[in-house]
Amino acid sequence: MEMDKDVVSLIESRMREFSKGQIRIAKYIQENYDKAAFMTAARLGEVTNVSESTVVRFASELGYEGFPEMRRALQEMIRSRLTSVQRIEVAKSVIGTKDTLQAIIHSDMDKMRMTLDAVDRDSFNEAVARILCARRIYIVGTRTAAALSMFMGYYFNLLFDNVKVLGDSMSAEIFEQMLRISSEDVLIGISFPRYSKRSVRTVRYARDIGASIICITDAPTSPLAPLADVCLYAKSDMVSFLDSLVAPLSLINALIVAVGTETNEKLSATFSDLERVWTEYEVYEKFDN
Repeated sequence: MEMDKDVVSLIESRMREFSKGQIRIAKYIQENYDKAAFMTAARLGEVTNVSESTVVRFASELGYEGFPEMRRALQEMIRSRLTSVQRIEVAKSVIGTKDTLQAIIHSDMDKMRMTLDAVDRDSFNEAVARILCARRIYIVGTRTAAALSMFMGYYFNLLFDNVKVLGDSMSAEIFEQMLRISSEDVLIGISFPRYSKRSVRTVRYARDIGASIICITDAPTSPLAPLADVCLYAKSDMVSFLDSLVAPLSLINALIVAVGTETNEKLSATFSDLERVWTEYEVYEKFDN
């Protein structure tokens, strides 16, 4: 398989080699790749009036190990291309008449399993080490990833006094917030499809300054990946008009706990102080035993 080509480009280059049934599959994918990316082999065969086995053979002809691999390649291709309106249409075809609660939770569980299988343990440990030895820790995540950056920043601020979450505001203001970043610092960039240009530019700026770069993103094809010293990959997903960030959040949870474990004494002292403050100022509701 020509690894430098996406599925649609690969189909275009091989069109003359296909049988009549395969041509129907090829043309449908070319015209409806956003829908085909979430179909089963049986469903794709049904809409193109060919057998399921013909669809499976078509994927093999293109060089994929099977139909699931071709479908994953299609999904990767379209992740950063779909507009919100297209996402809604895809969700209709994927969920259909299924129970929405069950469909979404099962999808999130699948992404969690895929993330656990894919994450590189050495890269994870390297990220922990870079965070622990950094003079300052900068975190950037814009658009929907802003929630992830704020969550990480909240807990890192309990562990360290050198953490700065870069605000999701005007691009120039972000650069002003990191005016003093240096090669002794680390920047954690978080971005998932559709990738934020502001996040990519911020990470590139920090990289050019010489800061250590840790990126949390979805795949090596992410625009953040080539900018990073360490990349941690978590599977996200498109769920109708919103982004499912359950797996990325779980990965961030693990990173926070791993960093906290390495600062065990400081962590215990910090939370002892916090418990006194929370009690004195009645931060949480009290319940009588």
